[in-house]
Amino acid sequence: MKNIINLIVEENADKQRVDSFVFKKCIELSRTRIKNLILNKKLKINEKINHIPSKKIRIGDKISLEVTEPKKTSLKPYKMKLDIFYQDEDIIVINKPSGISMHPGPGNYDNTIVNALMSYEKVKLSSIGDELRPGIIHRIDKDTSGLVVIAKNNFSHENISKQFSKHSIDRVYNALVWGKLRPQSGIIKTFITRSSKNRQLMDVSFTKGKRAITNYKTLKVFEGNNIPTLSLVECKLETGRTHQIRVHMSYKGNQIVGDKKYKKKYKKLKNVGERINQVILKLDRQFLHAKILGFNHPRTEKRLIFESNLPNDLRNIINELEKSN
Repeated sequence: MKNIINLIVEENADKQRVDSFVFKKCIELSRTRIKNLILNKKLKINEKINHIPSKKIRIGDKISLEVTEPKKTSLKPYKMKLDIFYQDEDIIVINKPSGISMHPGPGNYDNTIVNALMSYEKVKLSSIGDELRPGIIHRIDKDTSGLVVIAKNNFSHENISKQFSKHSIDRVYNALVWGKLRPQSGIIKTFITRSSKNRQLMDVSFTKGKRAITNYKTLKVFEGNNIPTLSLVECKLETGRTHQIRVHMSYKGNQIVGDKKYKKKYKKLKNVGERINQVILKLDRQFLHAKILGFNHPRTEKRLIFESNLPNDLRNIINELEKSN
């Protein structure tokens, strides 16, 4: 099935990006869906195909968008017991462990959250977007744990995607960082762009990239004779950029403990108790946990708030630090 949407550019939309214009006009479509349709040559401007989402439009332009049904996906199921916090006919909220990717990609097409969901008979996923990412509205890094919401149908996917676009989703993380943040609470506002030195990393910029805002506050500082100075921090996201918290903490000079990409690995910590040395150096992931996730239910519009405790590997580090503090 396909549906054709026809639009005419009014005076107040002159010189807008075509993807932004369509997004404002078509409230049922997410920004990502619109972008994918344009990239797949489903949009015409004045009867000519346009595949550039950033194309500027002019007054009187005739826009035609063909909204096609997304491709069906055929992914290999992966048997893994998931920690399901909530589930109904529209959504599923999962407490993701560290060490598993959200969806298939280069190097791993079989052992992911999406593949695990495929093995649950009652779980059907939305088909919007990339065929390897059914149901995936947002992501957290492979080595980050915590809460994610996944869409079971296209209606839910579009609705919650809109909430992400409007920055109305509550997302709160816990992180353990090196040293003391100065000031101990505040707001970090920058742009984030891909690093020019390493394409796998992101970097702070003040001239290009995507706007990124992180609200942070220090929950507790650990320091003493037998422990390194560390801070347990709460980060509340206003935007959700790739590696946002990791990049912003690194920018402040307070890298996240265990972060292999944005912090050099220590062989041994100096002047630190042996037990502390062991629990920190043996951590095989970054100390970052998606603790709180809140959004409006796509169908009932009721506000849902979920909260997840620190997993055992992270909780054990805090316990050891508290003993020595």
